Amino acid sequence: MTGLLAGEWTKLRSVRSTWWALAVYVLGVGGVGWLAAATTPTAPAADFAVGVALTGFGFGQLVVVVLGVLAAGSEFATGMALASFTAVPRRARLLVAKTAVVAGSAALVSLLLAAGCALAARTLTEVPGGVPLAEWPVLRPLLLQTLGAGLLAVLGVGLGTALRSTAGGVGLGIALVFVLPPGLALAGGPVAGRLSQALPALRVGGDSFLAVDTSWPVGLAVTAGWAGVVWALAAVLLVRRDI
Repeated sequence: MTGLLAGEWTKLRSVRSTWWALAVYVLGVGGVGWLAAATTPTAPAADFAVGVALTGFGFGQLVVVVLGVLAAGSEFATGMALASFTAVPRRARLLVAKTAVVAGSAALVSLLLAAGCALAARTLTEVPGGVPLAEWPVLRPLLLQTLGAGLLAVLGVGLGTALRSTAGGVGLGIALVFVLPPGLALAGGPVAGRLSQALPALRVGGDSFLAVDTSWPVGLAVTAGWAGVVWALAAVLLVRRDI
């Protein structure tokens, strides 16, 4: 497994699309976070200030899904998958290694970005008592954001592997996490609201990023469920298909 992880890390870091995606992710999330904090001079509580600074993650989730899809789907488009399967006949182990590398990278970058956004809230937004970074109301959204990004990366890898198409995986991923949740929320009605809550839109604390609100445990469970089911389906299809 150590060799597989090293190989997947080499694949991930050796293509330009990875670095372009990460650059867009860092600039988008970090830029929006600092801008949001700068345009919020005061806040009633520390968790509110941090939530505002984390707004950029609502758009950054698209990049995480795209990164996961590209990491998995591009191998089938270029023919690299055939070489990978020849070197590693146990395809499930190969998928586990790829998922661990992609999700771990996304989570690490997200943790650093979340910490930077919290620093922006601490520096630019005036809050009674300040923004204590070591207290749970502030740490919770940062940790949730990190875990959520990892789960979205798992979802992206699953979509790219199951569909074997970067275009199809990216399109379906964007629809699931960014288009359908707010679209159903705008449609209104109890059925549309439930469907919006059942989709893996990013939810940190009480901020649903235009989707119908849920509590953070429910939102996290929904995202984990989608990621787990799609990844398991991708693993089954990967093992049963010829190539």
